[in-house]
Amino acid sequence: MNANVSTTPIVYPDSDGRRMAENTLQAEWIMTIFGNLTLLFADRSDVFVAMDNLWYPVEGNPKRRVAPDVYVVFGRPKGHRGSYKQWEEDGIPLQVVFEVMSPGNRYGEMIRKFKFYETYGVDEYYVIDPDRQILEAWHRTGQHLIKVRIQGALTSPRMGIRFEWQPGSNVILRYPDGRNFLSFLELGAERDRIEQEHNRIEQERDRIEQERDQIEQERNQIEQERDQIEQELASTQKQAALLAAKLRELGLDPDTLR
Repeated sequence: MNANVSTTPIVYPDSDGRRMAENTLQAEWIMTIFGNLTLLFADRSDVFVAMDNLWYPVEGNPKRRVAPDVYVVFGRPKGHRGSYKQWEEDGIPLQVVFEVMSPGNRYGEMIRKFKFYETYGVDEYYVIDPDRQILEAWHRTGQHLIKVRIQGALTSPRMGIRFEWQPGSNVILRYPDGRNFLSFLELGAERDRIEQEHNRIEQERDRIEQERDQIEQERNQIEQERDQIEQELASTQKQAALLAAKLRELGLDPDTLR
């Protein structure tokens, strides 16, 4: 055995010691993007969505890493991961990356991240600056990420979601069906609205069922009254027939007596 070969295992930390967000606005945007993308792909077992998770693209080099704010990987199963080690994921890189800017982000850091994403195979890269209301997007062409000119709206080729933005206006993200991405507060309000509507429908259904039961009871009552009338009519006809027979026995024609 070669004594010079190190047997010390390589450690790939699950944290870089940095905060996920520097302010509440950045945190809200990160959570909103992550939460809505998770909902969007909830029925897809082969789509993995993560937030503030270290990505190691090269086995044996733990220093080559980056922690996107939110990312999406198609072709990988759901499940909890401490970090995304690409060689353990069938070699599939991150395909969609979101970075949400904060006032503390440095130009040099963003350039480093851009080069990292371009080098290691990201297909779609989106940068959102909620403070300055700016959206920037890059899509891959060959070996390079090419900046996309946004003219009011942009659709993600991989995810199908729609970005809407004009300079000086808020960035809006929409589901493929046109619904807005909602914050957790908005999702909670929407859930409450849906529950109230569900309760209203349940109450309306109960009212209709009660009316139906009442109509059924009235119908049964009418049928009972009809049966009683028919029984009384049958009894009257029977009595009339007996009386007619009695008159004939007495030599009287009941028809002439009418």
